[in-house]
Amino acid sequence: MRLSAPIYQLKRRAKSLARNEKIALHKALDRIALEEGFAGWSLLSSRSAMDPPSKALLSRLVDGDLLLLGARPGHGKTLLGLNLLMDAVREGRRAIFYTLEYTEWEAMERIRSLDEGDHDIGDKLEIVTSDEISAGFVVKHLSGSPRGTVAVIDYLQILDQQRSKPPLPDQLLVLQEFARNTGVILGFISQIDRSFDPERNPVPGIGDIRLPNPIQLGIFSKACFLHDGAVRFQDVG
Repeated sequence: MRLSAPIYQLKRRAKSLARNEKIALHKALDRIALEEGFAGWSLLSSRSAMDPPSKALLSRLVDGDLLLLGARPGHGKTLLGLNLLMDAVREGRRAIFYTLEYTEWEAMERIRSLDEGDHDIGDKLEIVTSDEISAGFVVKHLSGSPRGTVAVIDYLQILDQQRSKPPLPDQLLVLQEFARNTGVILGFISQIDRSFDPERNPVPGIGDIRLPNPIQLGIFSKACFLHDGAVRFQDVG
């Protein structure tokens, strides 16, 4: 059964319904689900998760890829990055989440919410929260990793936030060479510029990346963009 709108929009509709009619959010979600032909929100959510984009994304990646994951806040880019890592774990790969945004506890909470009963999957995913995360740090930490290892960095625009770290373009060149030489796949969660207008284009693209410091976007080989539940895959380099 095809949904009338992406699940993100259905959730927003439910929140608006709950607010306008002063009812509990779970009741509003169930009402929306009934309108979509499901007995409850849990069944609708299960249906929407049957073919998650992370599995399609992992199948598109090859050893040595540099992947860009871009979306506006709240549209699922971190969720997609974590699901990609969990899919890698399920395939027996080494998977690492480097984050300059979350504490280890916060990251684990998000991962556990995605486990879907596979509680050991989240435990096999490595979480690195050091303030020292940079190209040199990542290269050293991943040294000796098998080909096909998947690492996601959260997030691109703050890799060089500390003045003690090299400029972002220099870091990306180091990481590109490392990925090519070792076969490690590196993903970068990225912000989208506020100028992005979904009325003109429903999903952002490579030109919508927020770049406080200029970089050569062709350094990335693949990209995936999200907005309101829609997903766009793109070959870049």
